[in-house]
Amino acid sequence: MLKPRYLILCLLLGGLLIRYWPHEPLAVAGSTAVLAQDGKLLRLTLAPDQRYRLWLPLEQFSPTLITAVKLQEDRWFYWHLGLNPVALLRAITETYGGGAKQGASTLTMQLARLKYRLNTKTPSGKLRQITLALWLEARYSKHDILEAYLNLAPYGRNIEGAAAASLVYFGKAPKLLTLPESLTLAVIPQQPNQRLGSGVSLIDARQRLWQRWQAAYSASPAQIQLMTLPLPVKRLEQLPFRAPHWVEQRLVDEATHPAATLNTTLDLQLQTLLEKHIQQYLAQTRSRGINNAVAMLVDSRDQSVRALVGSADYFNASISGQVNGSLAKRSPGSTLKPFIYALGLDQGIIHPSSILRDTPSAFGPYQPENFDGRFVGPLSATDALIKSRNIPAVWLASQLKNPSFYDFLQQAGIYKLQSAEHYGLALVLGGGEVSMVELASLYTILANDGRLKPLRYLKDTPPSKGEVLISEQASWLALNMLSKNPRPDGGSNAWPVAFKTGTSWGFRDAWTAGTVGPYVLVVWLGNFDGQGNPALIGLEAAAPLFFRIADALALAKPADKPIPKRPPSGLSQINICTASGELPNTWCPQQSSTWFIPGKSPIRVSRLHQPVQIDSQTGKAVCPPYNPARTKTEVFEFWSSDMARLFKEAGVPRRTPPHIDCNFAAANGEAPKISTPLAGLAYTLRLSRPDETIALQAAASSAQLYWFDNQLYLGKTSSGLAWRPQTAGWHQLTVVDDEGRSDSRQVRVELLP
Repeated sequence: MLKPRYLILCLLLGGLLIRYWPHEPLAVAGSTAVLAQDGKLLRLTLAPDQRYRLWLPLEQFSPTLITAVKLQEDRWFYWHLGLNPVALLRAITETYGGGAKQGASTLTMQLARLKYRLNTKTPSGKLRQITLALWLEARYSKHDILEAYLNLAPYGRNIEGAAAASLVYFGKAPKLLTLPESLTLAVIPQQPNQRLGSGVSLIDARQRLWQRWQAAYSASPAQIQLMTLPLPVKRLEQLPFRAPHWVEQRLVDEATHPAATLNTTLDLQLQTLLEKHIQQYLAQTRSRGINNAVAMLVDSRDQSVRALVGSADYFNASISGQVNGSLAKRSPGSTLKPFIYALGLDQGIIHPSSILRDTPSAFGPYQPENFDGRFVGPLSATDALIKSRNIPAVWLASQLKNPSFYDFLQQAGIYKLQSAEHYGLALVLGGGEVSMVELASLYTILANDGRLKPLRYLKDTPPSKGEVLISEQASWLALNMLSKNPRPDGGSNAWPVAFKTGTSWGFRDAWTAGTVGPYVLVVWLGNFDGQGNPALIGLEAAAPLFFRIADALALAKPADKPIPKRPPSGLSQINICTASGELPNTWCPQQSSTWFIPGKSPIRVSRLHQPVQIDSQTGKAVCPPYNPARTKTEVFEFWSSDMARLFKEAGVPRRTPPHIDCNFAAANGEAPKISTPLAGLAYTLRLSRPDETIALQAAASSAQLYWFDNQLYLGKTSSGLAWRPQTAGWHQLTVVDDEGRSDSRQVRVELLP
């Protein structure tokens, strides 16, 4: 027998051993549950040991489940030190005294058996179990022990832990379990193989536990009602395998920081919607050789990716279905043109009604052609964009500076681009390659007032303010121009839609991308092997699918119907001469309204339409003085010679202006002359007096005068105009009448507090 001092020494050494022995974590590597935004399971992966085991903190289990497990397995869990002597003595007496075999394992003892894989059917195994249970109690808190048991308890086949079982059998997170579901999971670990599913053994064990629950706790009427209803239990074979491309990419992205649960932004309703319409559409177009499609849907309000279909059929090897087409780099065709126009608007090269030339053109050695091989002559920037004319887009890209189109794509995060010299202006027409994910991100820039914000795939990823790449005004104008693009079926839209189609060279890729209410939708059709097909035309192949999904979105999410977006501040509307896209002069026969950005958008008085005095007998132009009895005034369009030739080739009738050898300016009065402000004077304005202005006046024979401050259009007036400059320094004031005559004056402005 040990002497007291040796016993005390042993206890001290044992205490030190427990205190300083390396702390081994109870958690083991587990599965990952990928959940949709509403918590529904998309996929449960296997742990490294090929088991379904989802390790969760104790706080993420339903309190009802925790109470049910303790009631079933170990009512005295918080009172013992790993071993319950009363239960152990009763089990020995019953088992070896001729009675029914009973167990006496505490939750801690069961954890020891599960964690250390013990054989407890032999006396030595049971002794090891008891010893390790005491060790666990000395090393870990009750909280950690209970948490570990719930995560390691057997639930049949290769399912371990209540969290994994909750997802497999009931399709929900363990925190959402009802009382019947909690009682079911509490009794399965005692006989996991016999009670797997919904057999008699499971029903009887749950009923016995329910009777004990009623005796120990008060049950609410709702709980009693639930216990009378059938409880459907799913099988392991019914484990969801949804949105496979989306899920696999999330698992790859999060591989360096694995988590038990990935709460994604995916909306299962919208995912199902995309999958259904792709399958239905391809079933109708398969005879044309179109058998694969990819689609992506982003909520531009918070940049969350709501749905993604990486291929038409994940399990179809003939179309390489397991390839995630949303990540593949492909030629975008004309789907990048809206950004060229947005940059042109932002840099003051065009406004939406600027007249651009669709004529045969050469840009150095590069001579682009249109998709249809035709040239249509002059057309507005809006028409050039929605009709996808190549020549105007290439010309516009050639004018871009700071940033160029290439620089913009780099700023927007388009990776793996070759050098700018490698593409040249061919980049405009799809010479570079982008992925669907990148294209969707680009279109969210327009939807987010010109800000580039990262796409969000996980719910806990905080939204970003983003980086401004295009002004709010230019972004709104670009979307407004795209919104005038008519549907290919001639129908109407339930929600505002702004879209652009694209077709790659060789008919390898058919695209449609755009905004549908608050969403950005991108659709691609083609073959993953790059094989061309004449049916793969963006407007004819991709756009119909795009609009099927767009129409279904409005029906599926009526609460998301957007409020009409007001034009941002910093935009103005003016009347222009429709034919020239410039301020109308006296003789412009047709006017229309357009938006423009003051201080950026190019604007001047049109000189396209000019009056000519015609001799009524000879039909030729005459010079002053005129004989009223023999002359009449006719207005002609004075196009450049190349445009006149193009009209003729296109069969578009245009009156040829007569040959003129005289100057008509003197016959129509004098050019305007600025009278105020005076030249050579400095004008002082006080910031504290916003009502102080400078009067702009001019003497003119014309009734309409247009005023400009450098390139900034100030307004139209028939009398004086009040001017409040926003910056100090020299200002170049110009007045132009409706016949194109002008006068300029430099004025210096000082701004004081």
